[in-house]
Amino acid sequence: MEPADVSTTPAAGAPAPATAQPAAAQPDAAQPAAAQPAAPLLVASRPAQVPPAHEGNLTDCLLEWAREDPAGACLARRGPDGSWSDVPAAEVLAQVRAVAKGLLAAGVRPGDRVGLRSRTRWEWTVLDLACWFAGAVSVPVYETSSPEQVAWVLSDSGAVACVVETGEHAAELAALRPQLPSLRHTWVIDGEGDGDGSGALAQLAAAGREVADEDLERARASSGPATVATIVYTSGSTGRPKGCVLTHGNFLDLVRNAHAVMPAMLDAPGACTLLFIPLAHVLARFVEVLCLSARVRMGHAPDTRTLVEDLQGFRPTFVLAVPRVFQKVHTAAQQKAAAGGGARAALFAQAEATAVAWSRALDAPGGPGRLLALRHRLFDHLVYAKVRERMGGRLTQAVSGGASLGEYLGHFFRGAGITVFEGWGLTETAAPATVNRPGSQRIGTVGVPLPGTDVAVAEDGEVLCRGIGVFREYLGQPEATAAAFRDGWFRTGDLGTLDADGYLTITGRAKEIIVTSAGKNVAPAPLEDRLRAHPLISQCLVVGDDRPFIGCLVTLDEQALATWARSHGRPQPTLEAARRDPEVLAALHGAVEEANRSVSRAESIRDLRVLGEDFTIENDCLTPSLKVRRGEALRRFAADVDALYA
Repeated sequence: MEPADVSTTPAAGAPAPATAQPAAAQPDAAQPAAAQPAAPLLVASRPAQVPPAHEGNLTDCLLEWAREDPAGACLARRGPDGSWSDVPAAEVLAQVRAVAKGLLAAGVRPGDRVGLRSRTRWEWTVLDLACWFAGAVSVPVYETSSPEQVAWVLSDSGAVACVVETGEHAAELAALRPQLPSLRHTWVIDGEGDGDGSGALAQLAAAGREVADEDLERARASSGPATVATIVYTSGSTGRPKGCVLTHGNFLDLVRNAHAVMPAMLDAPGACTLLFIPLAHVLARFVEVLCLSARVRMGHAPDTRTLVEDLQGFRPTFVLAVPRVFQKVHTAAQQKAAAGGGARAALFAQAEATAVAWSRALDAPGGPGRLLALRHRLFDHLVYAKVRERMGGRLTQAVSGGASLGEYLGHFFRGAGITVFEGWGLTETAAPATVNRPGSQRIGTVGVPLPGTDVAVAEDGEVLCRGIGVFREYLGQPEATAAAFRDGWFRTGDLGTLDADGYLTITGRAKEIIVTSAGKNVAPAPLEDRLRAHPLISQCLVVGDDRPFIGCLVTLDEQALATWARSHGRPQPTLEAARRDPEVLAALHGAVEEANRSVSRAESIRDLRVLGEDFTIENDCLTPSLKVRRGEALRRFAADVDALYA
């Protein structure tokens, strides 16, 4: 794999910044030029390997699969006994068509918006496809959303119908009806139906029996590449979520080009994946479409509390997850070793160090030495195989996105036999814009641009993006749309650097940069990534805006605390007692010292404070995709921040 083309300003051969877009870019007038043109400093780009679609839509993925390989396993459903059964592509297509006819029978017309509120389950994929077969626009809503958030998304999008997962969701929606004048229909997935938890699907299929095939085909064919496929609302870490308008072409072009650069993952015999991050998140939707396009069997896991059981039963060959999942797997392995006593804890520590050293050596001239290779082979048998077995036993590759994974975890998992390809993107880029890939991975970076995507770093360090995945507009917000673009480039709000080969490294969010009272600019993300790797730490928040030094708020992992106490031969302290426990605090300060080695003295953390509760979705300190809501966390724990500097 060749590296991306990189050029510096003045960019010889680079796209003209104010007037022209590359052939791969989204040709949409809704990407306005900013009033003050300025050329980006550094540009990395790759032409599309698969030309942009000029006809068709997302339904073609399933239609072609069912026509060319009708018996091919498309979806896998988990039964009440825990076993997985495959559903052939032809059967999935028949069910999707039946549900789509039900939507038409209910009066849903091409261009209408249909809300989907549910956990990650196979019915979501069927409903997503049914919306597209009916020519409708699906509007995902997080299952964990508050009534206020549900009301905003459905009213702002003008949804005419909504499918929800539970009766509780339906009751919430009924109470919100006065605020939703456009909403005409509600269906419940777990409502009365055919007894397998598909009430909404059964009801819609029954209602659509009289709809002619010709009417369905007319609705399906009404969508083209430029037609809106979905409106995905930002996670709302600050302010009200904005609806990102994404087209059929955004997803089609992106998944086809992603497939072109990662064939080893997607085309391997028996390739399959388990979806477990929320399908309301754009990253999971991208993988859903990628699997349909690449004909990869996919399962769905609605409850992360049973994720290990689901992974071991389904046995995926690759997964896509947010960094928090990989952090939890790493921490769980540490805890299990510590629970086995001092000898096992020491063995795991040696295995962990060996995995990281072996992975780092892969990137060094000459590769791992003989002694390191022997140690790695030994620990593969004793330790790493058990880590892989915990994730199903067949998993060798994974993709991490949504936040920073951290270099240490990347090396640990590669050393343990699971290569994690870190990527980067946003809701506004239909998920990935850059990604590491087999044969051209640089751990610590988020890879090079996908084909058909240009990435630039502006003078102030902001990462800019344009290309096949970039969204059309923020729904009904022309001023916000205009402000989001600079000379045709989407302003991502992320800060980063590009190396000489076009590999992007994300250094933080522009809005999250801390400026101390001494005027020192500090990016909190690198410090936070390192601290979260410590087993006792669940979440952390680096603070220091207008303060004399950098501090940190830390929350404890209660499960890890129990393991730590046993390994130290003492009873488990309560969370409240652990906050003041000298041994716990010593361990946390040790983690801070380790993190501080990566930054200058002025950027280093001088003090920490342990909080009495964790950051959760329920207390609004985490988004549904498990990213910290900095503003909400700072408001909720303002007294703790003040106490750091008292």
